[in-house]
Amino acid sequence: MNLGRKQLVLIYILIIPILLAAVPAFGQRATFGIDVGQTSDRFGALPRNSALVGDIEGEVVVLERASKQGDPNIVAGGEIRLPADTSAHANEFAGFAGADFHLGDRFILGIHVQARKIYQPTSFTDGQFFTRYKMLFLEIPVVAEYRFGALKRGFVQVQGSWEFSPRFGDPKTGTPVYPHPTFDHGYFVRGSAGYTFGRWYAKATYESRFLKFQQDLGNPNNLNNWRTDRATGGVGFSF
Repeated sequence: MNLGRKQLVLIYILIIPILLAAVPAFGQRATFGIDVGQTSDRFGALPRNSALVGDIEGEVVVLERASKQGDPNIVAGGEIRLPADTSAHANEFAGFAGADFHLGDRFILGIHVQARKIYQPTSFTDGQFFTRYKMLFLEIPVVAEYRFGALKRGFVQVQGSWEFSPRFGDPKTGTPVYPHPTFDHGYFVRGSAGYTFGRWYAKATYESRFLKFQQDLGNPNNLNNWRTDRATGGVGFSF
């Protein structure tokens, strides 16, 4: 498959934060983790499907705060989400950058800017294939984290964002028959809880995302409307 300039730029944007998080640079703090679990997806009124899913994620402090008087850490990172069954579930690639503010020694509040590329599956319904477009979303999640325990090794984190209208791309397989659907609204929310063991950590995560499109020629029978729920657990390390 030949990749054009736009595709290569997107790959670099998504991969570079992962590489930054995987390789320590000049003492900067970074994390790298792998999660495994289950994703459950439903498109329109089609039956819900579940499958094994794996996540690879990383984050690096690009610029550490100069003082503890309100200066934020500047962070960057990324995520690769790969389901075992791509015939009914979406591959996702995301990269982000943002600012994390430390409010005291236990609470962190961050605002990130994130690009997420979603490769939607093709469905077979009523004797024909329904091909969905790829989507590129701009997200601005708010991230809140609280650390607890005498040594602050336990943590809980929540984040979420409204979805903005996506940029559509050619489907990963097949030829599109319908025009681009008209985006109505969407959101995602994610919660995690975990514990650190020295340089290692373990965590559990639950995420829910909902995308709704207007019922028009580009969204027959609401087949583009998507609800996905994901529950995972995994380990990672920091350095």
